[in-house]
Amino acid sequence: MQIHTEVIFDLETQKFFDDIGSFDPQKLGVSIVSLYFRKIDENYNELEGRMLSFWENNIKDSWEYFKNANRITGFNSKRFDIQVLKPYLPEITRLPHFDILEHIKEANGKRVSLQKVAQGTLGDTKADDPVNAIIYWQKRDQESLNKLKYYCEEDVRLTKEIYDYGLKFKKLKFIDYWNTLREINVDFSYPKEEVKTDDNQGSLF
Repeated sequence: MQIHTEVIFDLETQKFFDDIGSFDPQKLGVSIVSLYFRKIDENYNELEGRMLSFWENNIKDSWEYFKNANRITGFNSKRFDIQVLKPYLPEITRLPHFDILEHIKEANGKRVSLQKVAQGTLGDTKADDPVNAIIYWQKRDQESLNKLKYYCEEDVRLTKEIYDYGLKFKKLKFIDYWNTLREINVDFSYPKEEVKTDDNQGSLF
């Protein structure tokens, strides 16, 4: 049986672009990385999985999961999340990466926010305002850190559910600028070369 080992992830930054005086994501700093590490079969049924979160001081521990994935998946992750992570995990740019937003733009002709896709595809919304994620990190009391962790993990959950919907149904829905529900066709399936069998890879579960 063919097994796909995946990481679906998101992160939050310590600063706004205005704080650093540039548009270089590598200068923003990471407050937290949350990821869902799982195995799925060739029919994209989940066999096992778990959510993990890593604060800045232990981000290097997340590498064990990233490096063991056949595919790491995010939303706007190639242009943003991977660049923010690069100072912490320099090798991450070499991993097989799947950016949902890239595929949406290819099908739609323009970018769409995670919030709009979550609303249209899942009937769901983000847990909080993205601005608050940085404010929570600046406060850094236990309540704020708990809210930050929950927000980041919820974004991972939304990303995972959107990804799974695209995998299984080969379409996504989103609310457009005019508040109209639109549907696009997508193909999130694995090319043959991305597949590894379970025998080729150790388990981290």
